[in-house]
Amino acid sequence: MSTDGNKKQFWKRNTAKVPGSIQHVYGAQHPPFDPLLHANLIKVGNKPQMTPGGKPKKATTFQEFESITSDAWDVGDDDDELLAMAAQNLNIEVVMETANKVIENHSKQQEKQRQDDADASELEDREEEEHEEEVEEQWEEGEELTPEVSFACEPSPLSDGRLVKSLSEAPIGSPKDASLHRQQSLPHRPTIPMVARIADQNTSGTPAMTEREASRLDKFKQVLAGPNTDLEELRKLSWSGIPRQVRPITWKLLSGYLPANTERRESTLQRKRQEYFGFIEQYYDSRNEEHHQDTYRQIFERILFIWAIRHPASGYVQGINDLVTPFFVVYVFEYIKEEVENFDVSSLQEAALRNIEADSFWCMSKLLDGIQDNYTFAQPGIQRKVKALEELVSRIDETVHVHMQQYEVEYLQFAFRWMNNLLMRELPLRCTIRLWDTYQAEPEGFSHFHLYVCAAFLVRWRKEILDERDFQGLMILLQNLPTMHWGNEEVSVLLAEAYRLKFAFADAPNHYKR
Repeated sequence: MSTDGNKKQFWKRNTAKVPGSIQHVYGAQHPPFDPLLHANLIKVGNKPQMTPGGKPKKATTFQEFESITSDAWDVGDDDDELLAMAAQNLNIEVVMETANKVIENHSKQQEKQRQDDADASELEDREEEEHEEEVEEQWEEGEELTPEVSFACEPSPLSDGRLVKSLSEAPIGSPKDASLHRQQSLPHRPTIPMVARIADQNTSGTPAMTEREASRLDKFKQVLAGPNTDLEELRKLSWSGIPRQVRPITWKLLSGYLPANTERRESTLQRKRQEYFGFIEQYYDSRNEEHHQDTYRQIFERILFIWAIRHPASGYVQGINDLVTPFFVVYVFEYIKEEVENFDVSSLQEAALRNIEADSFWCMSKLLDGIQDNYTFAQPGIQRKVKALEELVSRIDETVHVHMQQYEVEYLQFAFRWMNNLLMRELPLRCTIRLWDTYQAEPEGFSHFHLYVCAAFLVRWRKEILDERDFQGLMILLQNLPTMHWGNEEVSVLLAEAYRLKFAFADAPNHYKR
């Protein structure tokens, strides 16, 4: 896979312009593959550009870096590249015939979907008109609207007016309905900006705080007000969730970005922010702004680029871009009161935007320092954790484990993404932020406690897993779990179960080994 010039270990190579070269790490989107087993794919792949001296060309400009990391924003690039390489070994007639069938089937499905949507819209309009006529008749007769009638005006997923927490509780009448239900429940794959609605009791746009929430906020303020913050006490308070008002400062303290001493914080912030933008000036070349109008994208590009060149052992790996988002959203809330989903960050003052960017970079770096083996070559950290997850599940719920073995579902096929993205692709952003409150408070939360959260998360869907009777159904379920309507309550239950598992197994790993 490597040329003679590449046989030297990466930390011994000449790094005159950039401290470290950016390397591809296979497995960020797909499970890692063995170079010996996939030699034919590697041979036909794109080889690194060579300089006249026969050495691989290093990514010294942002344009070259951008071409390597474009998968952070363009979904499916890796799939297309692998398919293109594999297609060279296939009969072209078979490939074209298959492609035509796929396009034809897709067109039919799209047409059918449009027809179904049109029929549903027409039916909804008719029911609404009938309801309005009924209300007008009652009004003319002098009748008052009963609570039952007024409640019917509210949108509800069930025709009988019952409230449900999520679509997963709605009754399903047929396999066709089940397919549509599953499709509606799929979590959207995060993209930049990933600003899914995060309103909950700790964010804006909600009713006034309860007495208990106000009391918790006062406790946080008391701990933070001292000249030297008691980090141990702050962790205890944060485990059950952090109020929105104090979440930014709490995350910075618990991540190790800010010192516990109050007097040193301002000088530390100024120094770290200046250091970050020193990296920007040194390594990040200016570009034509006409081609990059998305402010979110510009900020994320700079953060990922600087992190990659400062960590040559891993470089950029697809999935790291997701880990910036929670920090960015939380630190934006220091400067705004409305929801982030409809907020234009370019309207912020330049100084505030620079502070948010630098703080997000340093806190993300602190997080990745504890799980960097997840993103080095072959991603050994993720492979170890997936194996540990398999052993743990086999002990806590053998029925689920045997069921997946029966239909040849490998844990690496679905849990790789859980470890690589810290469940960010499986949960809404509001739930991820609440989850990270506990991760920040838990010792080795991102590297160790996350394993037990994944185990509790998998067993949480026990009934749905056992209802699936084939490989395809299981994979669709496990890769698209219906969590879009989750909130703090569901996350708190998940964390409590994960803590129970940790208490039982963490200090006795042989308990989950056969």
